[in-house]
Amino acid sequence: MTPEQRYFFDTAGYLHLRDVLSKEELKPAQEAAERYISMAPEEWAPDFGADLERPDLTGYTHGFAFDPALERLILHPTTWPILMEFTNYRPRFNSGTLGYNSHRHWFHPLHAGWTPEKRPDTRRYYVEDGKIRCSDFIFFFYLTDVFAGDGGLIVLPGSHKCHFERPPNMFYQDTYDNEGYVADFVPPGVHNVAARAGDVVIISECLMHGALSWKPQDRDRRFMIMRYKLQHTVTGGLEPFSAEIRARLAPATLELSELASYDHVKEIVKERCPELEQDAQH
Repeated sequence: MTPEQRYFFDTAGYLHLRDVLSKEELKPAQEAAERYISMAPEEWAPDFGADLERPDLTGYTHGFAFDPALERLILHPTTWPILMEFTNYRPRFNSGTLGYNSHRHWFHPLHAGWTPEKRPDTRRYYVEDGKIRCSDFIFFFYLTDVFAGDGGLIVLPGSHKCHFERPPNMFYQDTYDNEGYVADFVPPGVHNVAARAGDVVIISECLMHGALSWKPQDRDRRFMIMRYKLQHTVTGGLEPFSAEIRARLAPATLELSELASYDHVKEIVKERCPELEQDAQH
């Protein structure tokens, strides 16, 4: 990470990287996402699919495994150094969902994967030897454009370090089943991230985040939700992927998703991080 990136993420809890994907990377990823979203449910392969009745967001399960163009984003060279810093070279890929958001969806309320009262010993954020450590985080790879006023991702900057529970209905009505509630405003303290296709937005799971009601009716929001954690921690099961999904994955992806002891260094990390060998020699 650059000093500027490190300072901003430490202060705000999120980072917006622009133009991460080249045209050669973006186009096949967009085409793959279109095929998955357009596919009839009866055509879904085992362990693929989506809850098409979910009102606030449609998540296409294991979107990363649908096509190699999406799977390759997991190990993207631009985000890799940040992945290494956050995990101290001990990463684990945990899930990759294809997100779909249209004007038919409701507001996606503010939430976080950690609160002061729950899981006090998990999903940690801290600084060590001048580097950021973050045990659970998300890389959002944007496949379509979001312009100011469209809606989409909102974050509460600085909330990854909060010590108090957010009071109910602060900023927005706090419910997942409030039909007809439209949240298209940005109150003081909240930031609406307008990311373009090819951008990546990185957030700590501790950060309060959600999504405004999507306003455009002639286009939608599509993005990959790539979740990572420390390789020795477990959330949601020892093995996140079924045998059917694993059979579709590249060896590097399989290794990155493996549970391992804290002291172990994965081969994919050794291959991509020559600085580890240099440190060992000194």
